[in-house]
Amino acid sequence: MAFNFDNSKKLALIKKDKSNKKAIDKKIKSLCEKINSNKNYFTTSSCSGRIVLIIDEEKKKPDLFLFRTHNKINFINLKKEIDKCKNKNLNRIMNKTVYFKQEPCILVVSCRDKENQWKLFSKAKNNGWKKSGILSLDKKLLTELMSTENISFPVINKGKLLVGDDFLKIVVKKANNNLKRGWEKIKRLEILI
Repeated sequence: MAFNFDNSKKLALIKKDKSNKKAIDKKIKSLCEKINSNKNYFTTSSCSGRIVLIIDEEKKKPDLFLFRTHNKINFINLKKEIDKCKNKNLNRIMNKTVYFKQEPCILVVSCRDKENQWKLFSKAKNNGWKKSGILSLDKKLLTELMSTENISFPVINKGKLLVGDDFLKIVVKKANNNLKRGWEKIKRLEILI
């Protein structure tokens, strides 16, 4: 059966949100709405950027997240979450590594045709979404728009804290700045579309 863009868009926009959060992040919602209101595009997934504490596993599973936020954090709250990981989840993490990750904004968009796919990709790539790429050139014509701001490092290994407070204070500042830069790129792209 041939891919029908209009029918796929209609179905995508009415289906239930399958994300763990069950809703679009506030900071990227307006951009998603603008893309979805354009006859040539629809979003298939999105994230405005986030900060997580996650158990390091090869296969992605929903129960790996020990902490997740799409907002800025402060040092005190991060320390509380790390302590919570060590205390409440000790059995789960005893033989595991827990990572701190600040991940960039990301958006996956289905495009009507290759011309519109290239237009969207070029606008994003030329305006700070440097890790963007074409995921599919047939059927759905998927484009992944991704920013570059990210941090990732092990914070706990086999129940033992690997980093000190001074390091975490620097990380909190950098992670918050990265989120802010990502949100600014979201706003700029919304204006360009």
